[in-house]
Amino acid sequence: MGRKKTIDREIILNAAEDIVRSRGAAALTIDALAKSLGVTKGGIQYSFASKDAIIDAMVSRWFVTYDQKFQEIAGEAPDPHAKVWAHVEATRQADEPANYKAAGLMAALMLSPEYLASTKKWYESRTEGLDVTTLEGRAARLAFLATEGAFALRWFGLMDISDDEWASIFADIKTVLNKEPKDP
Repeated sequence: MGRKKTIDREIILNAAEDIVRSRGAAALTIDALAKSLGVTKGGIQYSFASKDAIIDAMVSRWFVTYDQKFQEIAGEAPDPHAKVWAHVEATRQADEPANYKAAGLMAALMLSPEYLASTKKWYESRTEGLDVTTLEGRAARLAFLATEGAFALRWFGLMDISDDEWASIFADIKTVLNKEPKDP
């Protein structure tokens, strides 16, 4: 008896991210995924039992990639201000495919209250412990919000932001954080 043919999970996740990026989160279905890969729905369901399982794997994969970059910048046990700085830098340094993935995942997350709750918790952890009664704490909060606003505007296609403008925005954000702007 021959071995069952399986589809590589990473290939499925890449195709799912392509669907979300090109056609929106609502277009991600097991049927659409199967058609895009030229396989049966059962082939997809062999690796992922449901659309929610696919979204969960997409989110997990993105978080792992982002968290590696974040930890590289923040180091171990960062203080609240270092966490914001690491978030700003990880967002600034992310390449175009990573940002498209993040934007697509955020759109997919909005369809599920369960994933929305975990994402809210993740965002809250980035500013947890900031003392917003101080000028430094308020500046860090503002830098965090500016980072997220710039990300959303650019990667959801709500505003055309060139690479040069992106670098300029992050130089301004670093100034708010009282960090010396670096060359983009």
